[in-house]
Amino acid sequence: MVISADEFRQALGHFATGVTIVTTSDGDGRPTGLTASAFTSVSLDPPLVLVCVDHKSQSYPALRERGRFAVNILHRGQQAVSRRFASTRLDKFDGVVFRMSALNLPLIDDALAQLECITVHTHVEGDHTIFVGRVERAHVGSGEPLIYYRGQYDRLSGANP
Repeated sequence: MVISADEFRQALGHFATGVTIVTTSDGDGRPTGLTASAFTSVSLDPPLVLVCVDHKSQSYPALRERGRFAVNILHRGQQAVSRRFASTRLDKFDGVVFRMSALNLPLIDDALAQLECITVHTHVEGDHTIFVGRVERAHVGSGEPLIYYRGQYDRLSGANP
């Protein structure tokens, strides 16, 4: 017996995650992206990460075809950017400050960290594709992470030791 999608979503909502925006550019060089919390490191040697992308996402075709993507890890002040990229609007980059990297990947300004990746494997599982990327470049900023927990944005509490 398999649980329903709603039950599964509710259970997973109890797992706090960071918030990322996964970006790439399409075949015409236009930036595209989506908000994703399904992101994790895979390996240190070689440096690998993975992101899971819904097949219905507007950015899915470009991610599949381009063979590269960036992961922009958001800081706690970037809730509005996260919401924008979680929407179905076509103009997600309008009003968002970003720069194009040497790998032709959109990097969101002021992100807590940015990882530029080359796709090394894809795995279709259910209604998502898992993109495994080898990290070619990393940029690190400062600040506190944006957290998503039980359907809401949150922040870390308490002081770091």
